[in-house]
Amino acid sequence: MKKIYFTFLVPIFLYSQNLEELVNLTIENRLVESSKQNLDALKDEYKSVQRGYLPKLDAGASYSINEHEYPNNPKKRANAYGSINYMLYDGGKKYDIYDGYETNIKSGEKSLDALKNNLSLTVIQYYFDYLSLEAKKDAKQKEIEQLTAQEDRIGRFYNAGTTTEDELQKIVSRLQNAIVELQEIELNIITITHNLEYITGTQVSIKDGSKLQAINNLIQKNPRFDIQALDFVTQSKQSVAQAQKSGYYPTVTLDNTFNYYDNNYDQKSNDTDINNHQNIASANMKWNLFSFGQTKYQYESKQKEYLASRSNFEYEKNKADVDLQLALKSYNIAKAKIKSTEATLKAAQSAYEIIKSKFENGLIDNVAFLQSLTEKYDAISQHKKAINDLEVKKATIIYHSGEKLQEYIRW
Repeated sequence: MKKIYFTFLVPIFLYSQNLEELVNLTIENRLVESSKQNLDALKDEYKSVQRGYLPKLDAGASYSINEHEYPNNPKKRANAYGSINYMLYDGGKKYDIYDGYETNIKSGEKSLDALKNNLSLTVIQYYFDYLSLEAKKDAKQKEIEQLTAQEDRIGRFYNAGTTTEDELQKIVSRLQNAIVELQEIELNIITITHNLEYITGTQVSIKDGSKLQAINNLIQKNPRFDIQALDFVTQSKQSVAQAQKSGYYPTVTLDNTFNYYDNNYDQKSNDTDINNHQNIASANMKWNLFSFGQTKYQYESKQKEYLASRSNFEYEKNKADVDLQLALKSYNIAKAKIKSTEATLKAAQSAYEIIKSKFENGLIDNVAFLQSLTEKYDAISQHKKAINDLEVKKATIIYHSGEKLQEYIRW
């Protein structure tokens, strides 16, 4: 028997996680990994663009055989060359492109933080909902135990002929309803467990006891992470718009090419080549003086995209500020609700003990007893739910304050 007991408990122990462990698993899941890969791809693309502005070195060679030989047109010809090219000035476009990539990367980093925080908030919600359902399940099981005991008691009275079938059926009906309600609670618990397994990517068994750090001294230092990401996206679009203005300015390039020739003539008289190599260095300027408004409309198009992004950012930022204020109010209400449910619980427990005594002594019917029983266990589960809801409200405030939720979890 001991051996079987140990074997049964090992898997539960291995897969039991507290809130901090669940959040840590979640912020490393496949969705987060995908976002990291996209961010790394953007960083590599930026490096590629930067390298594209460095001097370019090319080399090449060729070998040819001609059917007919003429002066300056040898029978056989070998050629090798090396060239270097550098963009000295492009109207400032390079630096605007750099700015655009750098702000896009910052936006990607903040978007990654936002994704992690969104997932963390979801896990916290699941975790405390799970605990509330477990408390509700425990209360319902105790209610069923009480109803079962009363069913047996009333059943004995009915068999003895001291009570009516109607009184017995009321208890039986209430017991069956409670069993169905328990099954619904268990289904909700299973649903949350499956959702957590999906989001964490592993089998879970939730461990009670986790809380969030007190937020009495929490001051919003930064906007929410997704709002910060939007801000950087807007800055990037501004840089892209500025880059279009480079079309109004000239471009300057520097080039240097070295050629080496090896010509073979069958008839030496056709060989008139004096040198077998040539080096050409040049500075080149190109300036588009007129393009029928192409540059103008390119700039105006990107500028309007920037202005649209700016408006969206301001809208979302204001909305986020409102969300934070609402979260603070919800938190204060949740604190008050704990006191309210605590008072309700005390009243329900006191009333139940009195009514139960009267019912068992035949002073009142089972309608009042059943109502009192339901109110007692509802009050127990509602009080525990209020305590858990307060933790979720704290998490919501931390989320809207631009802080990382995993740093506020305590065990």
